[in-house]
Amino acid sequence: MWAVYWIGVTLGLGVAIGTLLAGLIAPRKAALVAVCVGAAALGAAVGYLVDGWQGAVAGGAGGALGAAAVATIVAGALVRVGTRAGTAVLVGVAALALAALAFVPAVGYLEAVAVLLLAVRARRQKPARYAGLRTLARD
Repeated sequence: MWAVYWIGVTLGLGVAIGTLLAGLIAPRKAALVAVCVGAAALGAAVGYLVDGWQGAVAGGAGGALGAAAVATIVAGALVRVGTRAGTAVLVGVAALALAALAFVPAVGYLEAVAVLLLAVRARRQKPARYAGLRTLARD
């Protein structure tokens, strides 16, 4: 049972690392693969330090999942006129909260599922363009 706890911790830490990297770099489609690979490598390194090879696998998977999911959310925020600095700060604070919550039993597993579901939900909602004064120009 102890091994299941540490695998959950490393999975949650990997999600937090992926979240942080995606928020700081704010990847475009071309750089998304590089960010996911970097987050997976960093998550695997942290996971190996915490729990050996099992933690490395969980941390790497969590890092790639977190980076891919949060990159979708960050891209949507930037399309909706969010600033890069403000988005990076908010995502960084969320990553710290995810890292702290990873040490609660079974929450690391829930983080991975929750981040994935949030990304799917964000992808389904296309940003609506604000018409502004263009609607008045038609008359």
